[in-house]
Amino acid sequence: MAVKRSRGASIAIGSLGWIIALWIFFPLFWMFLTGFKSEVDAIATPPHLFFRPTLVSYAEVFERANYWHFALNTVLISVGATFVAILLSIPAAYAMAFLPGKRTKGTLLWMLSTRMLPPVGVLVPIYLIARDTHLLDTVVGLAIVDMLTNLPITVWMLYTFFREVPLPILEAGRMDGANRWQEITVVLLPLAVPGIASTALLSMILCWNEAFWSLNLTSSQAAPLTAFIASFSSPEGLFFGKLSAASTLAVAPILIFGWFSQKQLVRGLTFGAVK
Repeated sequence: MAVKRSRGASIAIGSLGWIIALWIFFPLFWMFLTGFKSEVDAIATPPHLFFRPTLVSYAEVFERANYWHFALNTVLISVGATFVAILLSIPAAYAMAFLPGKRTKGTLLWMLSTRMLPPVGVLVPIYLIARDTHLLDTVVGLAIVDMLTNLPITVWMLYTFFREVPLPILEAGRMDGANRWQEITVVLLPLAVPGIASTALLSMILCWNEAFWSLNLTSSQAAPLTAFIASFSSPEGLFFGKLSAASTLAVAPILIFGWFSQKQLVRGLTFGAVK
């Protein structure tokens, strides 16, 4: 009887998981389908599930905008912001994990609280700083803003991962004559590679999907894919076919990247969970 109940519970939980997964995936599926519809089919009521596929929307998207320009900007911004964020987060997380002080917990909470601030609340000062430093509509300017935005998350995640590294291993390194730099680079980082990799992956995804600062701090030269999507909405109305095609082109690279790196992401997020 207990075995039957456990099987029934497993089936119920599995079914619920599939329902939730399909519910989350359905908007992406519908966006993908709409990209292959004509504008007439895209706005049809009720929506057409079966239709004659066409590449007209994709052709118009490529004709109207230089997709590769936006994609290159996105890659440069995401990779650059993530690289600098990890570079700054490693020593900060190390100090907080292994050299804590009276204000360490308060500092960590304060850093995390900055993520709760609505971005529009600091739009004006950030815009003025970018304008006065000639960083408006530049890849460097947007990468700096994205890096600073994600820095609290990367520090928190690395701090959590570093805390899972056994302290006796670091102490053994010190006994062997390792200085602080060698302790971080030779002893700590190899042990925390899964956590660092998952933190970098999450940071890249957040940078790739960031839209608020992209739309407000760029116009043409440094505009990423989020601005590319927004360019297909106009005061005259929404062109759902072209908008869906542009959205598919924008999200496809990061979805593929996330699919192939999901094992590393899960491994890193569960780093130290089982001892």
